[in-house]
Amino acid sequence: MPIYEYQAMEPAKGCEQCGRPFEQLQRMSDPPLTVCPRCGARVMRLISIPNVGGSRASFDDRAKKAGFHKLNRE
Repeated sequence: MPIYEYQAMEPAKGCEQCGRPFEQLQRMSDPPLTVCPRCGARVMRLISIPNVGGSRASFDDRAKKAGFHKLNRE
């Protein structure tokens, strides 16, 4: 399930969740949130960069399988 980021349009005083951008784990088929789950303030979904990378270890393994023997940072 993807993690979506939301921000309150007019944050409620004292609400720790919508006082700054917050993340919400949701299914892709779920409708976007329209209000803060804690205080009910109106929120909008933010556009964020997707995480589509792998770890350095998985990159090293793929490079070795491709025939590279030594990896150096230049």
